[in-house]
Amino acid sequence: MCGIIGIVGAKPVQDRLIDSLKRLEYRGYDSAGVAGVVDGHVERRRAKGKIRALEDVLAAEPLPASVGIGHTRWATHGAPSQINAHPQRAGRVTLVHNGIIENYAELREALKEKGRTFESETDTEVIAQLLDYELQTRPPIEALKATLDQLTGAYAIAVLIDGEDELIMGARRGSPLVVGYGDGEMFLGSDALAVGPFTNQIAYLDEGDYVAIDRKAAHVFDEAGRAVQRPVRTVAAAAALVEKGNYRHFMEKEIHDQPDACQHTLSAYINPTTGHVHAPGGVDLARFDRVQIVACGTASYAGQIGRYLFEKLAGLPCDVEVASEFRYRQPAVTPATLAIAVSQSGETADTLAALRWCKAQGLTTAAVVNVHESTMAREADVLFPTHAGPEIGVASTKAFTSQVAALTALALAAAAARGRLKPGEEAHDTRLLLEAPRLIAEAIQLEDQIRTLAPELAKARDVLYLGRGPMYPLALEGALKLKEISYIHAEGYAAGELKHGPIALIDETTPVIVIAPSDPLFDKTISNMSEVAARGGRVILITDEEGARNAPAGARVIVGPTCDPMLAPMVYAPPIQLLAYYVAVQKGADVDQPRNLAKSVTVE
Repeated sequence: MCGIIGIVGAKPVQDRLIDSLKRLEYRGYDSAGVAGVVDGHVERRRAKGKIRALEDVLAAEPLPASVGIGHTRWATHGAPSQINAHPQRAGRVTLVHNGIIENYAELREALKEKGRTFESETDTEVIAQLLDYELQTRPPIEALKATLDQLTGAYAIAVLIDGEDELIMGARRGSPLVVGYGDGEMFLGSDALAVGPFTNQIAYLDEGDYVAIDRKAAHVFDEAGRAVQRPVRTVAAAAALVEKGNYRHFMEKEIHDQPDACQHTLSAYINPTTGHVHAPGGVDLARFDRVQIVACGTASYAGQIGRYLFEKLAGLPCDVEVASEFRYRQPAVTPATLAIAVSQSGETADTLAALRWCKAQGLTTAAVVNVHESTMAREADVLFPTHAGPEIGVASTKAFTSQVAALTALALAAAAARGRLKPGEEAHDTRLLLEAPRLIAEAIQLEDQIRTLAPELAKARDVLYLGRGPMYPLALEGALKLKEISYIHAEGYAAGELKHGPIALIDETTPVIVIAPSDPLFDKTISNMSEVAARGGRVILITDEEGARNAPAGARVIVGPTCDPMLAPMVYAPPIQLLAYYVAVQKGADVDQPRNLAKSVTVE
């Protein structure tokens, strides 16, 4: 997860920029850079590789600036290289950026037609070029707003402008950005940890905010361009790595982290410039005739979503089994099976044992894990990483969506490797996949609507979740989340199974959560909802605009983003997480540390 730091300082900033970037190394990166204002002109220093390579550059060519920005980059658009490293520059603009600009190709072509030339492969340079173009006719903050209005995607940015000696501008959508308040100095950072060495007074920007900071103040504007005040809070610098920010609980924060976590995970699998998707580690997905996924709990539901995708997209048979059962039943496997263990921690005892069993049978093994030095990551033949960052809440949220993102990318890579895609389909599908971070951010904006459901649901004794296709595992995950943190009994069912027993539970006291964005199975799900309504059940439908138009009478409808069915499991995960979260808060439960549960189950 790329890191950002910006300092409008009263003293030299070079060493402080480097110190902050070192604190952000845990996010993962493949290049780093800094830029600063020197005699009215912005200079930059960049290096491929670790921060020590950047330090070597600075030792040879110091940056004598008191205003500057820094960045650690995880490559998305363009390979890791000095020319693609941030900060990126265009005309008067020097800029660092986290996220993915989905419409960068269209913007790039439009700017080329205006005579603009590009030196890098990055989507970040497109932002810089666009902002420099807007600066021809507008003052800086207005030019920034005009630029942001043309961007589609998830981003956090920090900007320097030649001739603006005491100004850094920033903006966020889908990726976090904070403002730090110092003594005659101001700071921007991708999180509290970035600015923690310099100040403990921090304001967290809201979604869509943009800001201009100088040595004395921060001028914050909301998405509509209105000047706003964001509350300043005191943060203990030593605890910044596990700081909740403006959120009440880590779980809430981690739900909001998901666009960033998804984007960084997808960047390990997709080259947005070429439209190519690949399996990390050089594994040839064409040589397998079957996939066996083993996992526990939430990770097993991510695996079940992966099964739909491997079979639909790649025509590759896929089985998913709870790890604690798999290794005891003497499963039949073949040498051409790819065994994939899915785990957030990479230390889950049952999953690790299943992985070792598969390895002992001579299978090729892979690990989809978030902790890249974990036991599973080390023992598997190949690592399929997720990049969710530290997850503190026991109930998994951003780790789950990152697992689904990784498995979706792998299924698409398998489809390409097995010749299942027509010419142009791979680029089309990868472009769709890169829309996921923005759509997840849009889904999180349903939070206020979902919060209003909590008082009623908190009174329920039982709750049912229904879904079809990949929404069925999401229904299982929704039920698990509610059970984990609110202690309400909940069950997830395939919607078509309702009449085979569970319908007996339906009465006027039983809420039924239906996860059903419009897809080829939607009409069948509507029929199931009608069966619930006919028996007095309270239906809460989570769907998109088309689904809402066809909702049965009496259903409470939450309208989420319209998206391709391939993306729906990721996009519709945040609403069910938020629903469980607000019900638990309503009941006064310990959301981050629910009773009887541990974050990583390292015993059988």
